[in-house]
Amino acid sequence: MVRVSSTNSLRLRTVLVASLMLPLPACSGRPTGVLLPIAQTEQLPGTSRVDMLVATTRKSATDRGVLFSGERGDAVTYTDLAVSIPPDATRQPGSVQWPKSLPGNPATDFVALRAEPVERTKVAAWTGRKARRGTKRHVLVFVHGFNNKFEDAVFRFAQIVHDSGAEVAPVLFTWPSKGSVLAYGYDRESTNFSRNGLETLLRDLAKDPNVGEVTVLAHSMGNWLTLESLRQMAIRDRRVAPKIRNVILAAPDVDMDLARSAFRDMGPDRPRLTLMVSGDDQALAVSRLVWGDSIRLGAIDPTVEPYKSELERQNIGVLNLSTVKGDDPLNHGKFASGEVVALLGKRLADGQPISDGQMGIGDRLVSTAAGAASTVATGAALAVAAPVAIVDPQTRETYGEHLSNVGSGLRDTVGSTVDLAGAPVRAVTGGR
Repeated sequence: MVRVSSTNSLRLRTVLVASLMLPLPACSGRPTGVLLPIAQTEQLPGTSRVDMLVATTRKSATDRGVLFSGERGDAVTYTDLAVSIPPDATRQPGSVQWPKSLPGNPATDFVALRAEPVERTKVAAWTGRKARRGTKRHVLVFVHGFNNKFEDAVFRFAQIVHDSGAEVAPVLFTWPSKGSVLAYGYDRESTNFSRNGLETLLRDLAKDPNVGEVTVLAHSMGNWLTLESLRQMAIRDRRVAPKIRNVILAAPDVDMDLARSAFRDMGPDRPRLTLMVSGDDQALAVSRLVWGDSIRLGAIDPTVEPYKSELERQNIGVLNLSTVKGDDPLNHGKFASGEVVALLGKRLADGQPISDGQMGIGDRLVSTAAGAASTVATGAALAVAAPVAIVDPQTRETYGEHLSNVGSGLRDTVGSTVDLAGAPVRAVTGGR
């Protein structure tokens, strides 16, 4: 059982209580239920529309505007979704403009136009309508990363498809992420939970006569899910399905040794792999700390040995995004920037190789403290984030849940005396 020193326990409680006594500001966070389709009789001039198929292992939500929660479902569920994107003149490429109130305004916001359930047996009918519009019958599957709610994944993928200009049928695979930086462990286990679901989706698409080829774009923790699903497919079927021709690994939060194992198990007939890396990706630096100094695939320098020779030997293409300006403070989402997705769309359209050679302020503080790895660091990170949770609505949305869970987690942690106040410093410095 953990013994928390009385001085540090008092210090933590003092910070939390003092923070919670601050007056609440008048501002509010983004509304809940943004995926409730708006009533629209005709498309507004200048707006664009992205139709996508969504496959998910999440549990259905009771709110029709939320659709799916961060809990794990019993089976893969399919939804036919349409998203309206505001005119290009009113938004920056690479950005998602969230409604400030409901219903959203198509002239300025991303809004849902349709959300209808689809049976697995009817997926071929959807691909028949969407994939056959393109000459290559190309399907783009997106697997999101850590800390994504259902609506985050939907709107981000709609942005990627629109800004890329690619002639593809968009298919989103979304797994049960809690949408919180303090749920890293839960999210990681959810990717393992979802391996069979993604493998089934990819196999169904590969067998579909309406589909000519499949490209998979995975981000962050979604790369682990993608590599494991493809590895499973290769072991079961003795190869990855030939229609799966490109796999893009964007900022992969994957242990380097595990990635090597997955590449090997996929065999010589695996898809063409492209790695997107950035030397200033701070989220992967934190992940490396969380995993005990384990090198993350997305954080390697592809220009130095042994990685340079290894990537060449494995015939893995690289897009080095280190010079690309990121919109997020951790530089972990560069793959969705306007210039990157435009390049992606052009390469997909031309059939060329891909390569030539949402987080609140308080959440950022928690992430920087590397608190997701342990209950102790979580408690300390909550103390740091508490004042910000009052003024930042997005952080406040999940703060209460974190606070209620940290007490029980401390009781279950193995150790002796815990210095809660010093945990963030030890996390960032690696214990020094």
